[in-house]
Amino acid sequence: MKNYHTHTTRCMHAIGSEEEYILAAISAGYTELGFSDHTPWHYESGYHATMRMDESQLEDYVHTLSVLRDKYKDKISIKIGLECEYFEDKMDWLKEQIERYGLDYLILGNHFDGSDETGIYYGYPVSLEELKRYVSQVLKAMDTGLFSYVAHPDVVFYDESKQEHIDELEKICIHAAEINMPLEFNLLGYKAMRHYPSQPFIDLCKKHHNRIIIGTDAHDAGALKDTKTYNRAYTYLKENGLEITEDIKMLK
Repeated sequence: MKNYHTHTTRCMHAIGSEEEYILAAISAGYTELGFSDHTPWHYESGYHATMRMDESQLEDYVHTLSVLRDKYKDKISIKIGLECEYFEDKMDWLKEQIERYGLDYLILGNHFDGSDETGIYYGYPVSLEELKRYVSQVLKAMDTGLFSYVAHPDVVFYDESKQEHIDELEKICIHAAEINMPLEFNLLGYKAMRHYPSQPFIDLCKKHHNRIIIGTDAHDAGALKDTKTYNRAYTYLKENGLEITEDIKMLK
């Protein structure tokens, strides 16, 4: 088992130490654990986010995980990444951080419109125009070549009863199939019975033969120990005729 969607307390909505997550992953039988905490961004205005690490914490994030990677190298493979939105004006800065810190991978978690957390939050019900903005951003991000997969692609709270919403969201599945990029089945949303993962989106993934990666989206060590939910999700995906993968593209 592998998981590439793991957070740390730096995002201000996770608990427990990095070492606790690693030990939990080892005990649950994971062979590879990727940390992908919410990326910081560079704000010249002095804006401070409320659900991601500060820019000043990035060095410690990488250093802490590098030390633990070496400590547990004989028991588990540790990868160091980030979960990022697609903020077009900040992509050059992000590329600089990838190079500076030698990051292993990025996952796309597109929660907000704009370049900070003051714009549209896609986890609330959206209009068709807002959904189109979300889909457009996801498609542009996919084409950057920076992202290994799309995390919770149906986190956007679309209206399942409207065909035009489903048709718009389908564009993500179509393009993911074209470039062979995995789409995530998010265990946090699945276990908490959130609006995602959604059955209409799963049906679209089946239609377009998308590869699906299971992401724990761990905000505490217990999420990694919860193999019961993982196995239930695995069975559900198989019963829906979906291809499950654990292989992702690394940046290096």
